[in-house]
Parts: sequence; structure tokens; C-alpha cells
Amino acid sequence: MRLFGRKSEPVDPAEAIAEFWTWWRDSRPEIDAGVEAGDAAHLDGLIGGAVTALHPSLVWEIVSGGTAPRALVVSASGDPELRSFVHRWALAAPVDVQWEFHPSRQADPRAAELTTEVAGRPFGIDRMVLGLRVPPGTPRVDVSAFHPIFPDVDDETRMEATLLALDRLLGEDEVARWIGDIVAAEFEPIDAIPAIHLPAVVADVAQGFRDEQWALLEGQTASGGRLTAAALYPLRPVDHPLFDQHIGVTLTYRDADGDGLPAGTSLDALRDFEKRLAGLFGRTGSAVLAAHLSAEGTRVLHVYADPTSDVVQEIEELVAGWDEGQAWIDAESDPSWSAVAHFLT
Repeated sequence: MRLFGRKSEPVDPAEAIAEFWTWWRDSRPEIDAGVEAGDAAHLDGLIGGAVTALHPSLVWEIVSGGTAPRALVVSASGDPELRSFVHRWALAAPVDVQWEFHPSRQADPRAAELTTEVAGRPFGIDRMVLGLRVPPGTPRVDVSAFHPIFPDVDDETRMEATLLALDRLLGEDEVARWIGDIVAAEFEPIDAIPAIHLPAVVADVAQGFRDEQWALLEGQTASGGRLTAAALYPLRPVDHPLFDQHIGVTLTYRDADGDGLPAGTSLDALRDFEKRLAGLFGRTGSAVLAAHLSAEGTRVLHVYADPTSDVVQEIEELVAGWDEGQAWIDAESDPSWSAVAHFLT
């Protein structure tokens, strides 16, 4: 069944989610009848309006389920501002043996058998080939995609078809995790391989990033001072879809070297603080330390958390015990992780 989208004004997210599931319960007989009859036009009006009420930029589709007969997918379609919203929508879904509910498009094990229509032409993933490049040491696979119909369609249509194919092969979230640059090519790339082999290539790349890793970086402040930073690597919001609250923790320290970086007892104190912070997150599972920066006698830690948790209060208690200097926190909504944009991979 094809994807549908609608436009209107958004409402309060929590209220919209609650209203959707109330509507779903009341409309189930009509929805099931429309699916059984294959009445796409009726379902477009019925479900499309309800999804629009959730948020005007969401798209939806009905597909076969993994364990249930069918699944409703409501997708943010790559918009990081909406990822946490659709995940909360899915978490609020009722238990239903006939339906599954997903906040992103799922990989389809029958992707190679699928044929859809693109610009009036049959589009089968089995005829798509990919040129793949894995930049050394990176958690990304760059893709150049080609299909026999691509020379005859415009750039936008080629890209839309490519993105849909990648979602079917890997699943939308895995595309966000592992796929880098995407080109929808007019000509077949050199050394292209059948698209159906992409999941195996991605699995091989992912194998090298199973354990937690940190990237260490250096730079300069606006005044020319030395700056050091550390960030989780890979650092990707898709790995923590409910952590859309940014908590900035600022700590000043007494003992610094000639560049203003922590040294001696202050360095030990910062390490101990981070250890206790990690212990807190390990207990709650509701936050992650994404990165920290040190310069000019100050360290700033960037934490992302589930705003429905008590993480802010618990960090406040931890910060209250900081005796090296001043300490404070700032918390705000940041679903796209803009505060750590320079570290995202």
C-alpha cells in the first residue's frame, strides 16, 4: 500500500497521541474492513486524517507485520525533530494480536520480490545495483544507486525511489545509522553489486562498532585558547530516540595547566564526577553522556535524557556536591541534538 502524507496545524504532542489511540480503538472495525477490501482511497481519508492530527509532516503506510497479520507504520521520514514523537506514539500503542505499530519503516525480508510503480514504470528492487564505498575507519557506507528506469526519470524521482528501496532493504533506522552519502545515479556505477547484498555489507561495517568508543578532539576557543573534547563514536540520535532533552552541565575547576585544561586534583575530580554520572545513567537507563569539552578552566558536559524521567533532578543532586568551583545545569528540548551537531556521525 502506498505512503500518504497530509498537512495541517500540529497540536500538543501528548494530547495528539492520546486522541489518536482513542480514535483508533473506535475506528478499528472500519479500518479492518477497508484493509480487507483493499480500499486504499477510503483508508487514505480515514487514517490519513488521523495521522495529520498527530503532526502534519508524518507519513504512514500499512504493511505486513512480522508476527501480526499487518502493521501500521507512522514515520518521521528522516526528520530528527519528530523521531522521539513517533517513538512515543508507538510506545503508547495498545496490545493487539492483529496489528503491529512501528515508528519507522521496517526492513522487508521480501524486498527483492517487491515491485512498485515509479513515474508510471515498474520498479523492482531486484534490478537495482549499488556502488558502495566505506571511508576507512568510519561507521558509514556511501551509496551510489542505479536502476534501469533512472535515466528516464527526474532527479527527485530517482532519489525518492532510492530512499524507499534503502528503507525496504535495511529499515529506516538502520539507514540513518549506517548510510552516509546517497547518490541516485543516471548511469551504472563501476563495480556495482546487486542491492540485495547491502544488508550484509552494513552488518560487516557495524561489527567494528559494537563496543563503546570515544573520539578525542582538539581545537581552539574563540579567544584562541586550547580546547579539548571527547564524544561518543558513533554519536547518533537514532540510537537514543527518546532522549530529546539536552542537559548541559557546566563545571569550573581550580587546578589547570598553562592552557587552562584540567590537571592534578581537578582532573581526578572530573573523572570521578563522570564515573558517578555514568553510574547514574546505568541505573536509570534514561540518559547518555554524549560529549564533553574543556577549556579555560571550565568543562561542559552534554547529556541527553528522556524528559519524562527524573534525570534533571538527579544530576542537580550530583552537581550540588561539586566543590572545585561553580557548577550549574541548563535543560532544554533538543530532539535534533543540535547542541552536539559538530560531533554527530
